[in-house]
Amino acid sequence: MQAVESLSFEDALAELEAIVRDLETGKGRLEESVAAYERGAALRRHCEKLLAEAEQKVQAIVEAPGGPALRDAT
Repeated sequence: MQAVESLSFEDALAELEAIVRDLETGKGRLEESVAAYERGAALRRHCEKLLAEAEQKVQAIVEAPGGPALRDAT
């Protein structure tokens, strides 16, 4: 299993969605479900971190002097 921190946003989200689907079935052993939930929580935090970083980058572009003004594109 790949370390959460090394996953791209898309890969982390896909794995998180798979974990949620598996947990929703209610099948599997309790110990496995707890481990999956813990992995899912780590994946969620990782996705939130990557989204926050992307938002900061976009905001920097918008606010850059002389840079593209995304607000004016609408």
